[in-house]
Amino acid sequence: MSAAEITVRYGAGELRRFGAALFQAVGMEAEKAEAVAGILVEADMLGHDTHGLALAPRYLDAIEAGGMNLTGEPEVVNDRGACVTWNGRLLPGPWLVLRAMELAMERAAVHGLCAVAIGNSHHIGCLAAYLRRAAERGMVLSIHSSAPGVATVAPFGGTRAALSPAPFAFGFPTGDDAVLIDVSASITTNNMAMRLAKEGRRYPRPWLMDAEGEATDDPSVLQRGGTVLPAGGQDHGQKGYGWGLTAEALSQGLSGHGRADGPKGMTNAVFLQVFDPTAFAGLDAFNRQTDAITANCRSSPPRPGLGAVRLPGEAGLRRRAVAERQGVALRDGILETLQPWAAKLGLALPGAPAF
Repeated sequence: MSAAEITVRYGAGELRRFGAALFQAVGMEAEKAEAVAGILVEADMLGHDTHGLALAPRYLDAIEAGGMNLTGEPEVVNDRGACVTWNGRLLPGPWLVLRAMELAMERAAVHGLCAVAIGNSHHIGCLAAYLRRAAERGMVLSIHSSAPGVATVAPFGGTRAALSPAPFAFGFPTGDDAVLIDVSASITTNNMAMRLAKEGRRYPRPWLMDAEGEATDDPSVLQRGGTVLPAGGQDHGQKGYGWGLTAEALSQGLSGHGRADGPKGMTNAVFLQVFDPTAFAGLDAFNRQTDAITANCRSSPPRPGLGAVRLPGEAGLRRRAVAERQGVALRDGILETLQPWAAKLGLALPGAPAF
């Protein structure tokens, strides 16, 4: 986000309270509303603003249309201690993932690792927003997600969409800050493509493909039968293609809910794993190795014209620290899209903080 796109900063706590109030006002249980708002604001704090409060209007629209359940618990499909499967029952995705993480961390402390598969979840938001919580407890967290109700990514060599962008996140502790990896099997995301198309902008490179199979930088092709290219593009897209298949198999296959069921809308399938290093060589040994790995990366001489090598998540954690001290920088227009909902529900928009 450039300085020109930031109009004002808002207190993180105030944004969380506002978001939670919005969701509670439409009938979401308080615990769930706070979880959803917390993950959306965390995404904004890290700089992932396409997956922060910008998603709230879409969630509210889904609730109004009956596409998200607001109360109750997930259905336990299977539970074998270190392996758990839930039917998410279209409950709020961030709440489901946070619940699954807590369960997995508790059980990883006993078994060394724990995996939870969640089918039929509502949208889970920004995957990076979950990673820090586990790393701060000395745990390693892996999340694969897919959207079986959506297909915008063509398989390598094809022209018709068959897969979702299939994000993957992996976070692990070091002796210093955690490493937070959040990437996808596609070159770009659906939300970024929608934003650029709405703003009449293009990508810096041809990261999409039109319906005839020609690479393009125009995000509006998605509205005319175009597709998002897999990671690696038209030259080496077999890498992203294989990765996308892996994510969909893990999240949909292991949860037992996905494309074979013909879901619609903002449904997600999720597969998360938590590892406790103390059950292996120990946390000190883990940190010793990850410190050496990250030090080798940081010490690599930068390419001409570039700054020092950074670790994944490093810039986001810096943004988050600034957001805690100075307020969360929201892109111009994000709160404005929530104004109609706030007015409808009798809520005031957050005010600028006095930092």
